[in-house]
Amino acid sequence: MSLKFHWFLPTNGGDGRQVVGGGHGLSAGSSGRPADIGYLTQVARAAEENGFEAALTPAGAWCQDAWLSTAMLSQTSERLKFLVAFRPGLVSPYLAAQMAGTFQNMSEGRLLLNVVTGGESHEQRMYGDYLDKDARYQRCDEFLEIVRRLWAGETVDFRGEHLSVDAARLDQIPDPVPAVYFGGSSPAAGIVAAKHADVYLTWGEPPSAVAEKIAWIRQLAAEQGRGPDHRPIRFGIRMHTITRDTAEQAWAEADRLLAGISPEMIAKVQQGLRLSESEGQKRMLDLHGGSKDGLEVYPNVWAGVGLVRGGAGTALVGSHEQVADRIAEYAALGIEEFVLSAYPHLEGAYWFGEGVLPILAERGLWKDERPRRRHHVAVPFAAAGRATR
Repeated sequence: MSLKFHWFLPTNGGDGRQVVGGGHGLSAGSSGRPADIGYLTQVARAAEENGFEAALTPAGAWCQDAWLSTAMLSQTSERLKFLVAFRPGLVSPYLAAQMAGTFQNMSEGRLLLNVVTGGESHEQRMYGDYLDKDARYQRCDEFLEIVRRLWAGETVDFRGEHLSVDAARLDQIPDPVPAVYFGGSSPAAGIVAAKHADVYLTWGEPPSAVAEKIAWIRQLAAEQGRGPDHRPIRFGIRMHTITRDTAEQAWAEADRLLAGISPEMIAKVQQGLRLSESEGQKRMLDLHGGSKDGLEVYPNVWAGVGLVRGGAGTALVGSHEQVADRIAEYAALGIEEFVLSAYPHLEGAYWFGEGVLPILAERGLWKDERPRRRHHVAVPFAAAGRATR
């Protein structure tokens, strides 16, 4: 088994050497590096140079538009795929299917899709969407059925409670059809994931909790007729990373990040996050309880990021060997894909790519798919001064 590793593009207000907040209805925190094409190109190139397959780009009112930003970055990078987060229902299913086909065909197959229903009603209303959470999942179910049928080349007539199309047919079908990534911890989310997702994504929790989620989704998928022989569902996890040559260095970096978070900021952010309708967000909050104490919730799993950031709030912290050990532990549960990030994202791609991936390659858990390059002599005039015959 070769695991897949993806990175993150910090379009959520920028990047920096401190934790940048935002997400789930919160405005992004301060950052030292803007989310412009110049810097994001550096991050994207660092990711592809270090062996990452794709980069997740978030969606929401707190970040740059994922479709537009990744379309631009596809022209300033070479091989990296883009895991584009988007919210079904904010555009029509036909238009979304067409946009995906355009992106996939013009980027030569570099699109993956992360479907996000939206966990905050007040944020959805900013987009003109007034459905409640359960209705959003029902609409998402209809949306993905229409889109998948269009991608299969069908002429689609569909009448649903929320969406309808007549004689819809897509002329430019994406090749290949992009994989659909989907997350969610509520019962409604599980049903939609079991029906439509190629990859079910969970935020980083202790292995026992992740194992329970995997068993839950597998059971729901089996009830939909999906199993080892028919569209088997895969599993991925979204976490941050703080990996260094030694465990002491890694935990010192975690302590530095924590020292940059004031009690006042924690109280303000936690107050906002407690209003979230997202079951996954509630599970993140339960890991730390809004306190700086007891943040290592499992060996090398640290919940400090979630004190001031919505969404994924845990990080793998430790030496390169220790982080590789935890990845192997999650892989043994059934996790095949890892969507990772760091602060800052540029340097973090190198810490993980140069420190952890070679260890995983040695263990047979990861295969380096980067094209081989010819290595040149480091000193261009090394032959100078040699005696000639």
